[in-house]
Amino acid sequence: MKHQPIRGRGAADNPKHRFTDEKLEYDPDEKTGRLERPKTKILTDHTKEIISTNQSPDIPFEVSLNPYRGCEHGCAYCYARPSHEFLGMSAGLDFESKIVAKYNAPELLREKLSGESWKPKPIVMSGVTDPYQPLEKELRITRGCVEVLAESLHPLVIITKNYGVTRDIDLLKKLAEVNAVRVVLSITSLDRDLIGSLEPRTSRPEKRLQAVEELTRAGIPVHANIAPLIPGLTDDEIVPIMEAAKNAGASSVSYTILRLPYSVKDIFLKWLDDHQPNRKQKVVNKVKSLKDGQLNRSEFGKRFHGEGAYGEQIRQLFSIHKKRLGLEGDRKPLNTSAFRRPSTAQLRLF
Repeated sequence: MKHQPIRGRGAADNPKHRFTDEKLEYDPDEKTGRLERPKTKILTDHTKEIISTNQSPDIPFEVSLNPYRGCEHGCAYCYARPSHEFLGMSAGLDFESKIVAKYNAPELLREKLSGESWKPKPIVMSGVTDPYQPLEKELRITRGCVEVLAESLHPLVIITKNYGVTRDIDLLKKLAEVNAVRVVLSITSLDRDLIGSLEPRTSRPEKRLQAVEELTRAGIPVHANIAPLIPGLTDDEIVPIMEAAKNAGASSVSYTILRLPYSVKDIFLKWLDDHQPNRKQKVVNKVKSLKDGQLNRSEFGKRFHGEGAYGEQIRQLFSIHKKRLGLEGDRKPLNTSAFRRPSTAQLRLF
């Protein structure tokens, strides 16, 4: 049975993942076709290592920090969904309702940065989760990590869709004073209704733009990222988003084409069936035109921006308006020379 969408969730069910042979079969006598709305469950990650190393040549950072695994934002298209499959869970509802929290992340980060072998380089928060997802307001794990980074004046790049990042302006200002921070606000669309179903638990577009304003006013550099750009659905918003970001104070802008790796493809196509059925075929056709007839390309250098005539059209449009709006920005490297090793944690007496 095809299940109906669940309010406040991007996925409608838990699809089978690539690491199991188990298959869910739903009761054919089920009348509503709607799964019970799952409550968010917090699990604990007892990790001993908090820094992840990137070896992909088309990703512009070496190291990242993920305070959580899974993301309550529930974006239907999220490329990070398959990461939950490594935990034996689904990329569907599990990814957005079973969040693994790394409570000891600040302590592990302090230990890492205080070690003599650590060489400062920009740490990205985060690669496969949003550090300011709703749970962060209560758990404050990201806040704890930013406190360590601010104390040590360590360079930091934050990527988020949530207004909650403004809570930490007091800490980010300290890093901005030594050119050691950049905040990337991802803006997918300016359509509140679309965002309400596509990215159900993110901040609405006007709140993200408000975050750009408040961060900029505090002297914190903000980069706007149109991510993902969804062909056939949001590609007509490229220029309006760029203009809105500029008016809010962003200094630079970029875009990333929709990616649909592994089970994300089926989750997103199901979302189109549920919320944009009249535009589904247009979206599919346009995505394929950018990816050599496929819905996803995983090759380095080809997965982010698309190819072909349509891909070139997007590049030219983006380039023209980026220059017109003065959104090329000063993307000089973040400062590593101000780094000072943080104090080590006090020994606890038992």
